[in-house]
Amino acid sequence: MPDEPLRLLAAEPERAAVLLDVDGTLAPIAARPEDAHVPEETRVELARLAARYALVACVSGRPRSEVERMVGVAKVAIVGEHGLELAPEAAAWAGRIAEFARGVDWPAERKPLSVSFHFRRADDEAAARAYLTRVAAAAETEGLVPRWGRMVLEVRPPVDAHKGTAVRALVARAGARRALYAGDDRTDLDAFGGLDGLELGIRVAVRSPEAPPELLAAADVVVDGTDGMLALLREL
Repeated sequence: MPDEPLRLLAAEPERAAVLLDVDGTLAPIAARPEDAHVPEETRVELARLAARYALVACVSGRPRSEVERMVGVAKVAIVGEHGLELAPEAAAWAGRIAEFARGVDWPAERKPLSVSFHFRRADDEAAARAYLTRVAAAAETEGLVPRWGRMVLEVRPPVDAHKGTAVRALVARAGARRALYAGDDRTDLDAFGGLDGLELGIRVAVRSPEAPPELLAAADVVVDGTDGMLALLREL
């Protein structure tokens, strides 16, 4: 993608929004989710951008409290759990999600509105995928929604909320007509769609060996890893 769209975004920051995934985009992927962190140099750029743009926001699969700890920049807006935190109806499913997680013989990352089963540290990835595929089928039987990500299976309530709905809501609240979104996983395709209809929408994919090909194909800009993302932020 030519540099011109990025220049247009940066030329009128008061009309523009910068929205970002966290894990794999701002924070390098860690073997254990609790060990991931946003590097200090990236936090410095987020603070600079938050002072310039109409909106800087992080839209993450993690709960809001965890993202606040990882990012640590007061003026950055945060939506957690892939947009579920903006959907009041999701709370009605919290008990069923927790009950389902208790019945799965796999370490669970329990969140207020969803649950994730990571298998990055599994000794046998094929066996882990096979078992969690059965878990995904059981979730569907229970009326829940399974979603695969980078070495993780997430089970969510059947609510029309995702990163795309979160992006649209955040951009509308800020009154922005131009926006950039950057992410590294399948759920970020929803966020790319959330830019549809804007005067200017820039879709950034963060490339890694695990990045889904469909995300890279849908992007206007592709950067290499979290270092490439940091370099792009410095251009804004």
